[in-house]
Amino acid sequence: MGVLVDRIHRELTAEEIQKISATYHAWRSKPPSQKSHPSYSDVPGFCKSVKLEEICSHGYVLTPGRYVGAADVEEDGEPFEQKMKRLTETLETQFAESAKLEKAIRQNLKSLSHA
Repeated sequence: MGVLVDRIHRELTAEEIQKISATYHAWRSKPPSQKSHPSYSDVPGFCKSVKLEEICSHGYVLTPGRYVGAADVEEDGEPFEQKMKRLTETLETQFAESAKLEKAIRQNLKSLSHA
């Protein structure tokens, strides 16, 4: 959720804040200011309610990933071998472009240092 604004700060939209708030209130069984609210349920990659015993079994480490896990990823239907080949070809093209750009930058820096 949110957009990374720099290396350590993430900004949430009003809708994301509302989703978090509604989830919290549903978990606490206290309705937010709205008349109707959904009941709480665990959502992989977003929220999970755990017992203290489970937290204890993890040495009281509260890193969310230990409990929440990852969201389910939908399969795109592309066979692994085909996808791997396509992505490898794309990466090779990007490596070639990177080398070309690096060479141009080095030449530009060299010409600037002799000016």
